[in-house]
Amino acid sequence: MKLLIVRHGDPDYSIDSLTEKGWREAEFLSERLSVLEIKAFYVSSLGRARDTASLTLQKMNRTAEVCPWLREFHPQVVRPDTKERSGVAWDWLPQDWTAEERFYQKEHWYEQEAYAEAAVKQEYDWVTGNLDRVLERHGYVREGNLYRALRSNCDTIVFFCHFGVECVLLSHLLGISPVILWHGTCAAPTSVTTVVTEERREGTAQFRMIGFGDISHLYVHGEEPAFAGRFCECFGNTEERHD
Repeated sequence: MKLLIVRHGDPDYSIDSLTEKGWREAEFLSERLSVLEIKAFYVSSLGRARDTASLTLQKMNRTAEVCPWLREFHPQVVRPDTKERSGVAWDWLPQDWTAEERFYQKEHWYEQEAYAEAAVKQEYDWVTGNLDRVLERHGYVREGNLYRALRSNCDTIVFFCHFGVECVLLSHLLGISPVILWHGTCAAPTSVTTVVTEERREGTAQFRMIGFGDISHLYVHGEEPAFAGRFCECFGNTEERHD
C-alpha cells in the first residue's frame, strides 16, 4: 500500500484558507494527483486543507472523508523562552529543544515537563490511533512496531493535512521521535510525502518513506515553493521569518 501525505497550500491563516499563490499550488497539485488511481482520500477538518483537496476532488469527481484528527497538531506548550505565553508543541528554538536529550528518544520525548503538562502524548495517541484504524480498514493491522498484512494490496490512499501532524504520522510509521521531524525537516506547501509498505516476509509489513516533501508539480510550472513553515536562512535576512 502507498500513502501520500500532502501538506495544504500556502496558507492565509486569517481566513483558514489559501493565498492566491496557495490556490495556484493546489491547482498544480491537482494536475499531479488526478491522473493517479487513488483508493481513498482523507482530509483535515480545517479549511486550508479542505480547500487544497477540493481541486483534486473536483477533477476526479470524488469525495474525501473529513477527519478531525488530521487537523494541525493542537497541544499548546510553554516554551523555555516564552514563559509568559503558550505556543504550538512543534516550534521551539534550536538551542532549547536540542538541549533536551529526551526529545531524541522515541519512548521518552513526551516526558519532557512542558510536554507532559500539556498532555502532548494524549494528543499524539489520538492521532496515531486513528491513523491505525484507517490502515486497518485498508488491510494492515498494527502489531508492536510493525503491521500484520491481512489483505496485502498496492492501493494508494491520500491524506491532506498539515506539517505538524504530518510529522506525527511519520513518527508513528517510521518509529522516530516527532520532535526530530518537527525541527529537522520542513515540507513545503502542497508537497507530497510518499510512504509505502514493504512485505519481505508474507504477512508482516513495515512502512518505508521513499519520498519526502516532493514539490516537482510546482517546479514543472516554474512556481517557486512557498516559505511557509520555514525560518530565516541567515539571521540578517530581515525579509524572512525569525519567530
